[in-house]
Amino acid sequence: MKTVSQLRDLKRSQYEKAADGWKKVSDQAQTDMDRVDQQMLAKIRSQEGDTKDAAFKALERLSRNYQYIQVECGLIQTALNGLAADLEEPQRRLKRALGDAEENGLTVSNDGSVTYPAAKGPNGEKLPGGTVRKQAHELFMDANRPSPYTPAMPNAGRIETGVNPKRHLAEQLSIAITGALKDAQQIDDQYKTTLSQLSAKRGLKVGNAQWSDARSDRAAVDKVAGDNYEQNGIPRGDSPEENAKWWKSLSEDERDAYVSMYPASVGALEGLPAEVRDSANRVVLQEEKARTADVLAKHMSQEPNRYHLVPRGKDGLTAEKAETAEWRKWNDEKTRLEELGKGMEAIEGRFRQTGQGGLPEAYLLGFDTKNLGHAVIANGNPDTADHTAVFVPGTTSRLGTVEGDIGRMSDLWRDSSREAPGQSISTITWVGYDAPQSAMPGMGGDVIPEAAFVSYAKEGSPRLTSFMEGLQVAQGGPEASHTTVIGHSYGTTVVGDSSYRKELATDDIIAIASPGMLAPHAEDLTTGTEHTWAMAAPLVDDPVPLGGKAARLGGFDFGVSTWNGIPYGVGFSQHVPSDESFGANIVATDSDGHSGYWEEGSVSMSNQALIVTGNYDEVRRG
Repeated sequence: MKTVSQLRDLKRSQYEKAADGWKKVSDQAQTDMDRVDQQMLAKIRSQEGDTKDAAFKALERLSRNYQYIQVECGLIQTALNGLAADLEEPQRRLKRALGDAEENGLTVSNDGSVTYPAAKGPNGEKLPGGTVRKQAHELFMDANRPSPYTPAMPNAGRIETGVNPKRHLAEQLSIAITGALKDAQQIDDQYKTTLSQLSAKRGLKVGNAQWSDARSDRAAVDKVAGDNYEQNGIPRGDSPEENAKWWKSLSEDERDAYVSMYPASVGALEGLPAEVRDSANRVVLQEEKARTADVLAKHMSQEPNRYHLVPRGKDGLTAEKAETAEWRKWNDEKTRLEELGKGMEAIEGRFRQTGQGGLPEAYLLGFDTKNLGHAVIANGNPDTADHTAVFVPGTTSRLGTVEGDIGRMSDLWRDSSREAPGQSISTITWVGYDAPQSAMPGMGGDVIPEAAFVSYAKEGSPRLTSFMEGLQVAQGGPEASHTTVIGHSYGTTVVGDSSYRKELATDDIIAIASPGMLAPHAEDLTTGTEHTWAMAAPLVDDPVPLGGKAARLGGFDFGVSTWNGIPYGVGFSQHVPSDESFGANIVATDSDGHSGYWEEGSVSMSNQALIVTGNYDEVRRG
């Protein structure tokens, strides 16, 4: 803004209207992406023929293009709203200075110079008028200069002799005006540079490079507009109820801006609507996929020597090859990065399965690549579900192995939907904690397996508690949906610590092949004896419950242990969910191994579906 009239007459609402236009484009891109994912791709899957794969890939690319359009247009919307907001202050300063000038009979030119009229001095002498144009940087130099209207020292209240009293006012107004113009021009230049980055060439094919650019674009918008939507304003460590209250307090433009600029922070907030978290986390997924691919490519180019020669024999004249510690460290990082990529591909694979076998839309409720990575994926919208199941997997679960857990919950969704026709179901895979990665001595090089330590459960349980509370808040309260938490293996230990003499927001708990829940009895859990369920295959098929006792993951108390109602021990003893003494509802299972509880058509799967849908009377007991 180089002239007074440009800044004075600026209609900031024009930028806001332009932002609204870009919002419409962004929203339409989201709608089009959903249509491609939920309708067009679903129809292609059911077709046969040689062109199926080509058509499927073309539609997938179209969907990703729409997502990229949504993100970039959202950033443009945020930038334009930020521009309008940032120009408010210099425009306000200018108009205030113009008002002061008019009130005091001063004239302001378009270049910011101020003309003051002639005046009479105290002795009737004529004090000439004049024109001044002060630069903004002169404000500091003039800051300590005494005003003719403000005493500079005791008894110095008189007007400076021979000086037009309005000259100093004109100088100060000119400084204010040129300062406002300078600030407005700087703001305009900054936003112009940023907005010029938010462009794409005709025929662009969206890939990893574009998603890497999107991260840069977001940083650029944050640099100029971030003060209007400070990341510090996003709740940190607040309860899900407080998170939801904050979100509801925002305007629609503010919500769009926060999702556009801070998708990772918004996507991680418990208590926000599933659609909001899904939209934010899908952006994070694409950008992390691109970043991980870049990091892996760079890492692969830095492979150190794998072997070095180690002298052998008494004379040291013979040698054999041995792997270097440097190479092993490099290879471990390579494996981690490759696994992260595999996990992200698995999540996208679930997105592509929408409509297949009746599967509903998937919602990405949580995602990050910290440590071994975390992901929370829902089949169906849990905010509106009549029945919701949350699956907490156990040892070795991580982002790189999420595909199997996603598949289990997809199968459970299908079985549960058959058990509750006409009702909506949501099944959620919750890989939201750092699970132990070794279950037996020697596994992963660990002398004592990680699954023998309760620390993993202690650190993971607050996250599960927060997630379940947030789920309940987003649903509308404890009566909005019938909810079941399903733990498998060490996952039951996490569930147990969340629920042991605490309030875990769930109606039922199913403990599958549990090594122990840290609680001695079902009555000590939130769900009590009536709504706590346990299933475990016989010891020869699944030794984990016994192994859990060896690791002391069960709960201890003084009591009587029984088998089929027959006492076999009295005293201070340990109890796991599959023990009669624990007091859970023992559920029949036909699993022939530790991971066989989700086999299609199995009694184990059927019983889970019946519990999830509240058909308790039909559950087969063990």
